[in-house]
Amino acid sequence: MPLRRAVIVPGNGAGNIEHCNWYGWAKKRVNEIPDVSCTLKNMPDPVTARESIWLPFMEKELKCDEETVIIGHSSGAAAAMRYAETHRVFAIILVGAYTSDLGDENERESGYFSRPWEWEKIKTNVKHIIQFGSTDDPFLPWEEQQEVADGLNTALHKYSDRGHFQNTAFPELIDAVKKLKTNS
Repeated sequence: MPLRRAVIVPGNGAGNIEHCNWYGWAKKRVNEIPDVSCTLKNMPDPVTARESIWLPFMEKELKCDEETVIIGHSSGAAAAMRYAETHRVFAIILVGAYTSDLGDENERESGYFSRPWEWEKIKTNVKHIIQFGSTDDPFLPWEEQQEVADGLNTALHKYSDRGHFQNTAFPELIDAVKKLKTNS
């Protein structure tokens, strides 16, 4: 199956995601790639980002399937990984991915961190896994980002100056999607 769609799954607490971080900018740039459309919608339960609400939304409303790259940022990366444990998708691009609730009650309530990660199932269900992480992320210890890279054998783009990737533009992300399209 070729790459036809990109879906951006934001971090929690993003509000109107068209105007948050790089999300709206990336949607516009991905839609400029021939034969690829990008979906970006405000998520239900945007603060807690519960797995029990987000994963069905990703399947039914965002239509994540074997022709889709899921671009997940922060808790959206956790959602992308959990989704890929049980669904085939073309690719996942993980931005600011992590493996635990970080001792945070809201993260604990999301449900993503209540059981071990099924790395092998994710790798079986996904053709391509790309990860963006930064050692100066103020929210995520590098060890957790590295744990994702090791567990999934990701194509890791490691930075030391991007923080939690909350900038307004993200050209490397668009380059990654273009490369996936070329190789599909």
